[in-house]
Amino acid sequence: MNRINRTLTMTLLLGIFAGVVSCGCTKEKGDNGGDAPVSGTMVKPAYSRSKNLKNPLSGWVMYCSADYDPSYWDTEFYVSSLGKTVRVRDYASACYIRTKWSVLNPADGVYAWNDPDSKVYKLIEGARERGLPIAFRVVVDGRDQGANTPQFVYDAGAKYAVADPKFPDRKTPMPQDPVFQAYYEKFVQAFAEKFNDPDITAFIDGYGLGKWGEGHSVAYDTENVEAIDENTETVKREVLDWITKLYARYFTKVPLVINYHRVIGHPVSTGEPNPNSESLIALAVANGYCLRHDAFGMTNPDWGYSTWEKSIAASWRYRVPIIMEGGYIVSSHSYWNDPAGYRQGHPEDVRQGEFDASAEAHVNMMDFRVGAETESWFIDSFPLVERFIAEGGYRLYPDQVALPENLKSGETATITSRWRNMGWGYCPNNLPQWNYKYKVAYALLDGDDKAVAVYVDDECEPSGWVESTPFSYTFAPKIDAPAGDYTWAVAIVDTQKENRPAIRLAVNGEETADGWLKLLGVRID
Repeated sequence: MNRINRTLTMTLLLGIFAGVVSCGCTKEKGDNGGDAPVSGTMVKPAYSRSKNLKNPLSGWVMYCSADYDPSYWDTEFYVSSLGKTVRVRDYASACYIRTKWSVLNPADGVYAWNDPDSKVYKLIEGARERGLPIAFRVVVDGRDQGANTPQFVYDAGAKYAVADPKFPDRKTPMPQDPVFQAYYEKFVQAFAEKFNDPDITAFIDGYGLGKWGEGHSVAYDTENVEAIDENTETVKREVLDWITKLYARYFTKVPLVINYHRVIGHPVSTGEPNPNSESLIALAVANGYCLRHDAFGMTNPDWGYSTWEKSIAASWRYRVPIIMEGGYIVSSHSYWNDPAGYRQGHPEDVRQGEFDASAEAHVNMMDFRVGAETESWFIDSFPLVERFIAEGGYRLYPDQVALPENLKSGETATITSRWRNMGWGYCPNNLPQWNYKYKVAYALLDGDDKAVAVYVDDECEPSGWVESTPFSYTFAPKIDAPAGDYTWAVAIVDTQKENRPAIRLAVNGEETADGWLKLLGVRID
């Protein structure tokens, strides 16, 4: 091959980013477009804008009910822009279930996930069989959904309030009560023994207090669930610190999230942001949490996703990931009364509002929700589904890698690479539960695509790649493979799982069944 020395032109960059270069890799000799000089053969993988990557903590989320219906997995919609029927789960990266503590733990020491006849067991197995990691929120408050906390907890003496005497079974536990805390810790410990596994669990929504488990309307008074006194701020901080540390103690491998609500932990639901809410969110993050919000698309400044919520998202951007949930159920909520001006009978307006707020917040995950919401995304707003796949979450790829084509065994190879994240989110490799386990690695593949040798570049850090900015690295591994002909390949691997490829790259190129992206042939003498 003749040596070619040239810089990467803006025309080529624009072509790659727009998906004009649609397949394979290009290669040439030379430098890397103005970065550190390189030697060897330059390979330029083609960026894929449309590939649905389904990476950890990134992408679309399905919602499932504990009243499990197996036909839900096969939900399909005809998408006019595609001219065909598609299946919802083919677009999802995870399955989310919001359920009751009493459903998961119906009796002391009894857990539904161990009972093959329970709907929860069947739901979990259904997700596993379909390759979808599952996520949970466990709800304890009984005001809106009935008996969410198991009766045996109250029988043991846990304090509670009954907000409406007409419904005596709708008990709301006092989260500061030591009996409640003791039984809840027993549950969380058992919960983690089953689900502290990133192969089966995407994340745990680990707060679950208040109405719908959303973190607002948290009761601390057995006589008045909305009581606020001079001790409220102290108690709610102590409770939040207790419960977030509890989950973090047992869920050491799976990300945890908390709702960044304006009155988080407070006995009310609406109004001006509480002055202490921001510090409570910071406390949760310090205890190992990510962020989510349950009212995207709702713009009412007293209870929706408004100025304060946007500022919180901006302040934590690229430090912890954000997960969104849409606020409106278009089949039952009067969304046309929202200040955003959504038109009645036009759910696509709500979808656009949710998408725009998600883009501004740089979220990693968006939700299909249930029923009419899922239908609305596929029937009314499918271009937005495709846009989030193309633009949202994290989309990592090497836009160029320079490697040697000839080496001697025992020799040090010089590999230079340049990486970009083309999504608006970020790869949260810095989470304490992940502990920087995802790393760039290079492999020498034999003729059967088996990795004969793998070299991990510890300095090449995915959590630092944001906003399509290029990040360049030089790596010099000592080659220890036997003499022969090989293929250089690259992947982002999980260093806790024998350096197996774990993060799918946003490229159009030849990939092995194991997930290695082939780059270049190499002869080792």
